Amino acid sequence: MAFEEQHQAIRDRIEKGGAEKYHEKNAEKGKMFVRDRLNRLLDDDLNVEDAFFANCVDESLPADGVVTGLGKINGETVAIMANDSTVKAGSWGARTVEKIIRIQETAMKLEVPMLYLVDSAGARITDQIEMFPNRRGAGRIFYNQVKMSGRVPQVCLLFGPSAAGGAYIPAFCDIVIMVDGNASMYLGSPRMAEKVIGEKVSLEEMGGAKMHCSVSGVGDVLVKSEQEAIEYAQKYLTYFPQNFRTQPLEKETINPGQFDKTISDLIPENQNAPFDMYELINRLIDEDSFCEIKREFAKELITGLARIDGKSVGIIANQPRMKGGVLFHDSADKAAKFIQLCDAFNIPLVFLADIPGFMIGTKVERAGIIRHGAKMISAMSEVTVPKICVVVRKAYGAGLYAMAGPAFEPDVTIALPTAQIAVMGPEAAVNAVYANKIAELPEEDRPAFIKEKHEEYKENIDIYRLASEMIVDDIVQPNDLRDVLTRRLDIYQSKNLTFTERKHGVYPV
Repeated sequence: MAFEEQHQAIRDRIEKGGAEKYHEKNAEKGKMFVRDRLNRLLDDDLNVEDAFFANCVDESLPADGVVTGLGKINGETVAIMANDSTVKAGSWGARTVEKIIRIQETAMKLEVPMLYLVDSAGARITDQIEMFPNRRGAGRIFYNQVKMSGRVPQVCLLFGPSAAGGAYIPAFCDIVIMVDGNASMYLGSPRMAEKVIGEKVSLEEMGGAKMHCSVSGVGDVLVKSEQEAIEYAQKYLTYFPQNFRTQPLEKETINPGQFDKTISDLIPENQNAPFDMYELINRLIDEDSFCEIKREFAKELITGLARIDGKSVGIIANQPRMKGGVLFHDSADKAAKFIQLCDAFNIPLVFLADIPGFMIGTKVERAGIIRHGAKMISAMSEVTVPKICVVVRKAYGAGLYAMAGPAFEPDVTIALPTAQIAVMGPEAAVNAVYANKIAELPEEDRPAFIKEKHEEYKENIDIYRLASEMIVDDIVQPNDLRDVLTRRLDIYQSKNLTFTERKHGVYPV
């Protein structure tokens, strides 16, 4: 065979991946071949593929089960690592690990986003000496991820399993997109759990996509198909710069959609009446620009990327329709990571506060709510990007602190005219102060007394009094809020701040 024909035959064999039966098995599960995934994800095919011929002398290991290289998404260069699950279930050998490490090093040198398309059964036990414990073994992948964190965006699209130590690839990424029904993460398989600790559990219960996106919080976005995962990743990257040194690209401004109710109509006067915070968000941001993160997890807090006047912003908002918008330990964690993500990549933050405070009680105290709350407050305090606090209806107790209240140097604290800021709400405060007095009164006199004290308390925390004391910087009519945010975000673009001088903080993790 001529050299050219031999070369092409080898290329063709490698490009096909594993045996046909593995392609057919994946297709039955709705899984694409790795190179088809890349064709859909990238603007074109890979512009550059590295180590294409890795392990090519072994015909059963084309590309050693992983595709690495550089391509473009939305016209911007990205680095790619993509497991080929038709090759020994996407497992890692020595050359697999070396390829992943090298593309990470390339991403760091070029300072471009790193995408991990994960579909892997984990390490090949037969290769463990060559790929597990050494200086450029599998551990180096995670070391590099930590080193890259906050330097370039890291995105995980999880199409299949991410087993054992390999589960840390998603864990160290900025965002994990999981395909329902196929994606999974676990340190020990159900079979191992039964053998070692006697626990009988299904794969979905142990580490399925729904569980991780709604219970553990390791997953960020639950999608129904691989195509949906790809489209989400493409959209997500539009909000980010290439690296921490640059700013997110601006898009054309698109006004919010048309709504029957204005913001004034939307927000109830009763501080305790639920309303849907998503409806307020959609009236403030550019139409169809909301890219939510962790929608299924800790639903009492909403976190997501959006655009206001074409500019990227991060939205953190209490959701009164879920548990009254009270913060729990999970929602505090959710906020802390999202805040760090936006601050790392120069994305301004808008806090929409409608919060009764942090949850109380034995259950949450045992779960460490003080520690988790401190984590959120630490992350929020360190922010150096523009930071805007909007008190929509109420901000009580430490909830005011967590939502970037005045003591935490927001660039501005804005309140709507009916907003209240206090240690606690009128009902709780009157009960705390006058419980004994109320108990002593005749039953028929109690409602009038309680109402009188409620009104006195409300006068004491009146928002115009707080504005008079310069606790809030501006009181804005609800229907003017988008315009006010637009102007302030534009002005604050030149913000240049160093939080403090030190090596690093000691965080309440």
